[in-house]
Amino acid sequence: MTAAGSRIVALGHYQPSRIVTNDDLASTIDTNDAWIKDRVGIAERRIAGAETVADMATYAAEKALAGSGLSAADIDLVTVATCSSIDRCPNVATRVAARLGVTAPAAYDLNTACSGFSYALGTADHAIRAGAARNAIVIGAEKLSDLTDWTDRTTAVLFGDGAGAAVVSAVQDAEEAGVGPVLWGSAPDKGDVLRIEGWQPYIQQEGQIVFRWATTALAPFARETCEKAGVEIAELAAFIPHQANARIIDGIVKRLGLGPEVVVAKDLVESGNTSAASIPLALSKLVERREVPSGAPVLLFGFGGGLTYAGQVVRCP
Repeated sequence: MTAAGSRIVALGHYQPSRIVTNDDLASTIDTNDAWIKDRVGIAERRIAGAETVADMATYAAEKALAGSGLSAADIDLVTVATCSSIDRCPNVATRVAARLGVTAPAAYDLNTACSGFSYALGTADHAIRAGAARNAIVIGAEKLSDLTDWTDRTTAVLFGDGAGAAVVSAVQDAEEAGVGPVLWGSAPDKGDVLRIEGWQPYIQQEGQIVFRWATTALAPFARETCEKAGVEIAELAAFIPHQANARIIDGIVKRLGLGPEVVVAKDLVESGNTSAASIPLALSKLVERREVPSGAPVLLFGFGGGLTYAGQVVRCP
């Protein structure tokens, strides 16, 4: 049975307990707190120990499911956006489903790096609209510490670990859809400027190229995302971009012309760049702190390796 659309009914997030500050990094590599804050805006990040991508994804999903009013028996789709899972098979989604007690769901992982959550949310929304699912858990989870060269000051200061999750359900006939149309795409000609390659990979990045692309190319796509949803930029209550770099976020905000009344997520200050986890992590925290009213329109926009991008306007649960 097809549905008119979907909506986010609950959110959850998880971060490891270990905090690594800029001063901690400065004790092992040639950097300092002022340089890191000035260049990328990050003060600290959370680093996992024995926890895996599947562990963190499960913890975030448990929290979202508990707040949704649904049970594991109601879930028929589980999707996990990640680029850092060391294990290739079985995928993270099936491991999460097993731990949650979800039986016989559609279960798949998706890798578009930092835009992954918006891609996964888009595919879940499409499945619900097509009648292939009614209730989905959409997760972004990363353990980037496994892939970070801690001797390279250009990348070691950037990344952290964590997970965020959303329970997404079909809307009832009289309800308005709470997940807007996805806008997605890529710039594959620049795909090699951010890489995780090989059997023992480290993240490698051409930072200036990524910065120029993000600050010049993405604002029109974000604006188009709002147009597809029928929402004016001025109507937005919040903007949740991928948490890559504070200067990138500020540049996109300026090009969009967002006013001070719009809440702009800056979770990277305390979490670093958590790739596919960054958007649901930041959104879950804003909702938990009640900084965005229920039902308010929020623009999600992810971008990163590939170079891929994706976004949609959602209504806050």
